[in-house]
Amino acid sequence: MGYQCVDCVAEGHRTARTGTTVAGAAPSGRPVVVPTLIGLNIVVFALTAVQAGNPMYNSMSALFRELSLVPGFVHEGEWWRVLTSGFLHIGPIHLVFNMLALWMLGRDLEIVLGRGRFLALYLASMLGGATAVMLFYGANEQVAGASGAVFGLMGALVVVLRRLRAPAGQVFGIIGLNVLISVVIPGISLIGHLGGLVVGAVATAALVYAPARNRAVVQTGAIGALTAVLALLIWITGF
Repeated sequence: MGYQCVDCVAEGHRTARTGTTVAGAAPSGRPVVVPTLIGLNIVVFALTAVQAGNPMYNSMSALFRELSLVPGFVHEGEWWRVLTSGFLHIGPIHLVFNMLALWMLGRDLEIVLGRGRFLALYLASMLGGATAVMLFYGANEQVAGASGAVFGLMGALVVVLRRLRAPAGQVFGIIGLNVLISVVIPGISLIGHLGGLVVGAVATAALVYAPARNRAVVQTGAIGALTAVLALLIWITGF
């Protein structure tokens, strides 16, 4: 029977190279950011539903009005709306569909990208959707929902699959179907969805195609630059 010195084994573990994903993340066992985001969305919905006195009409609550995206109010200095609106939902059906999509798309992406990178992607996609609304919607129009961020995850999944040289046809089909639904059903923000989709794809490309050398620096700089461009576009809309 063989025998290994305990100290030698421990030293071997310390010096062994740990595999990483295409984004440079250490493989993790289970998602953490995705369930946290889902929980946060549910809590916000519950607060608006209780305040409104009816979950079907939660958008009538004062909290909903304070956090939803209204371009005119953002121009007046209520900048937080470009992000807080992404945690609001109009009725339970809207919430359920978005949270199911977030879970199905996000759990694998979080493992591939890593928790920090995934959160950056999600928030950038949310900001991308809000930026599109700020550019193309009227000052008094009201928009809410995590759909911009969810579409960003769809774009991200396409980029990751292409990076891994895996088939992405099914994802393209899902995106096409959701775009069609956004066109056919009234009241859905197609512009916000497309904004999130484009920004999510661009952000993910920066994450998974960054060179291995100084990868973290390049990724941080790219996401930071993308965020700055979106913030600039939002600022420009106020003129």
